Amino acid sequence: MHIKEVAELAGVSIRTLHHYDEIGLLTPKKINVSGYRIYSEADLERLQQILFFKELGFTLKKIKEMMNSSSYKQEEALEIQRGMLIDKRKRIDKMIQTIDKTIQNKKGEIQMTDKEKFEGFDFSHNPYEDEAREKWGNHVVDESNAKIKQLSKYERESLEKEFHGIYRKLAEIRHESPNSDIAQERIGLWYDYLNKLGSYSLEAFKGLGQMYIDDDRFTKNIDKFGEGLAKFMRDAMAVYAERNQSE
Repeated sequence: MHIKEVAELAGVSIRTLHHYDEIGLLTPKKINVSGYRIYSEADLERLQQILFFKELGFTLKKIKEMMNSSSYKQEEALEIQRGMLIDKRKRIDKMIQTIDKTIQNKKGEIQMTDKEKFEGFDFSHNPYEDEAREKWGNHVVDESNAKIKQLSKYERESLEKEFHGIYRKLAEIRHESPNSDIAQERIGLWYDYLNKLGSYSLEAFKGLGQMYIDDDRFTKNIDKFGEGLAKFMRDAMAVYAERNQSE
């Protein structure tokens, strides 16, 4: 198949396929007499795998690393992708139910508890762990994961409640200046919270804030608490790091 046919078949742009070729993620080996690349059945299967991984939030860098590994097996990858997509569907279904309940609550048809308002949100698993490992090393992530595993169910629920509370407090003031006293006080709570789970330096804290904007997945999840929250947190975290480094 020619690149235009593949683009139409897979629902991606020709530019995207050119980009995959340029970075060595998907490079068709067959070339016709006119010099155009021809996509084989194996190329289409590889593209399918790439798009599944993209849907699950993996970066192109990570996808290339995994698929070029000598231990990579397509059938095994499909089984893993299937499981991850089922988990994702369950979370989405739960969040849709929460939205429906929230609409009913707004109309006065039902009364929601605070806990029900956040059903479906799950931050116990970090889908961005690979990026964190690349930026700050394994020890921070491993230390954080080890601490969480040691906690009782009650302690984990308490930690999750504290997490939601901090984000709600930050969302309330997201239109304030990141330099304001209240912004710095509340972003300090976030810094303290992270250091309950790991050892985050001020530099790592600032870098994490920048990732909230650089990575669309972060931005979308954080902005569920209030549009513009990710950008506000990025700016407030940078100010916090700079102020406290000088003290």
